[in-house]
Amino acid sequence: MLKLYSLTGCPYCAKVERKLDALNLEYERHSVSLFRFRRSEVKEVSGQSGVPVLVDSENGVTGMAESADIVAYLERTYG
Repeated sequence: MLKLYSLTGCPYCAKVERKLDALNLEYERHSVSLFRFRRSEVKEVSGQSGVPVLVDSENGVTGMAESADIVAYLERTYG
């Protein structure tokens, strides 16, 4: 199962969500706080507090950040 840590209204997160939807991939969305200091779960997963962050445990991805990297990964892996 794919997990996406994202923030409502974040254009970078929306970019990743559009790619997930375009590829018809099921994913679990984890909405995070607007405040970075309240994003402990994201920090545990990826080592930083920015979003979006993707987790793909089936393929060993434990906390990929940066929307462009995530979109390229999704296209390469599931496209």
